[in-house]
Amino acid sequence: MSRGDFLMVCLGNICRSPVVAEVVRQRFAAAGRRVVVESCGTGGWHVGHGADARMCAAARAAGYDLSAHRARQLHIDDFQRFERVFAMDRANLRDLTAACPPTLRDRLALFLPAAGLGGADEVPDPYYGSDEDFRRVIALAECGADGLLRLTPA
Repeated sequence: MSRGDFLMVCLGNICRSPVVAEVVRQRFAAAGRRVVVESCGTGGWHVGHGADARMCAAARAAGYDLSAHRARQLHIDDFQRFERVFAMDRANLRDLTAACPPTLRDRLALFLPAAGLGGADEVPDPYYGSDEDFRRVIALAECGADGLLRLTPA
């Protein structure tokens, strides 16, 4: 995998993509690696809102601070700005593929497989789930961030 800036994408940008972005930022920083990591949603329902309170609580318990996060929607310029655009699930990847200029589609990937994780290929949406579902997303984010770190040249 090449070195570059990462964009994490989910549906509303209030649960999965903000926490994955924060975990990746922290893991890369702890390894002394500089990388820009942002997040956005394919939908615009939550633009300007903070992360979901349940995700904030789960993230805080795991050592991640999402208090500064403000949701934003995907913009066409994002495909040019970010070297890698990671979708949290197949539906997000379909939406990204439809919006992305054909010459930049090689930048798109599902996050977990791109991070070298076998097994689960999607980060499940915890929005309608339990507290355990939010903790599961954080665990997947941590595994994925570690895999991305291993696969990204210094």
